[in-house]
Amino acid sequence: MGYNVALIPGDGIGPEVTQAAMAVLEATGVSFTWEPCEAGAEVAAKYGTPLPEPALETIRRCGVALKGPLTTQVGAGMPSVNVALRKALDLYACYRPVKSLPGVPSRYQGIDFVVSRENTEDLYSGIEHLVVPGVVETIKIITERASLRIAEFTFAFAAREGRRRVTAVHKANIMKLSDGLFLECCRRVARRYPGIQYEELIVDNACMQLVRDPAQFDVLLMENLYGDIISDLGAGLVGGLGVVPGANLGDRYAVFEAVHGSAPDIAGRGMANPLACILSGALLLKHLGEDKAGAAVEEAVRAVLAAGRCLTADLGGTASTMEMAGAVAAALRR
Repeated sequence: MGYNVALIPGDGIGPEVTQAAMAVLEATGVSFTWEPCEAGAEVAAKYGTPLPEPALETIRRCGVALKGPLTTQVGAGMPSVNVALRKALDLYACYRPVKSLPGVPSRYQGIDFVVSRENTEDLYSGIEHLVVPGVVETIKIITERASLRIAEFTFAFAAREGRRRVTAVHKANIMKLSDGLFLECCRRVARRYPGIQYEELIVDNACMQLVRDPAQFDVLLMENLYGDIISDLGAGLVGGLGVVPGANLGDRYAVFEAVHGSAPDIAGRGMANPLACILSGALLLKHLGEDKAGAAVEEAVRAVLAAGRCLTADLGGTASTMEMAGAVAAALRR
């Protein structure tokens, strides 16, 4: 069976890591037809927007996409194309597994938790304005609808994957109405899953607990901003953004992406670590129902890391992006 998959190469190192991921996915024996989409800072001059409608049309037609990193300017420029993509396709759930990998230097071992993040509202709604010179107001949006569906997604995922505990992360001691509504929705959903332990943790305490003992966590459920911050914190606990995959899921569409940046300083040099994008491809395979192939990709990555002979510079080796991808593909064929 073949699959049509939209491909967003992205900016900077994006084309390199997506090419590497494509090579590994094709080595599984699963048949793909890749449909390229133009999006990102580098195409904004051509279309007047970093997210042109033809790209969205391609993703809607395919239903699933593999995406490289896209550049977002800090403090200026166009709005984030990543946020715009999630809103346009209603990709309301951001799912990021955080798992220890063999041979990857980190302070901890045995980490295996998941960050489940609401992906469409909160401060990322982008509603802000200048009140008077020197004073800016940003509005945080939390709705019952969005909170209920991310809670339902998270508990359903936990039940399906055999996870035993969901921790809702919040700041309801200060933001009593907005985060209070989020917690109320989480509690309503939790009551329908009596087999899963439910707990709540204030976000600052959650960050401290993650640094102190990350192995205590199973599934973390949170709003958009907290999820964005904590997913990167989690990546740091297992070796960095170069080894952590990501998925943005909705009821109709799914986009799988490496969660790191576009790294323009090393773009075109063939030295970027492709593992985050390759592991995102493994999540894509599982989403398509190709569970065996997805698990095989994950195991091949672990085998290459454990062997330690073909690693990119950030992991202590000298291999190029495609050399490392080739090693993972070769491990798949053994």
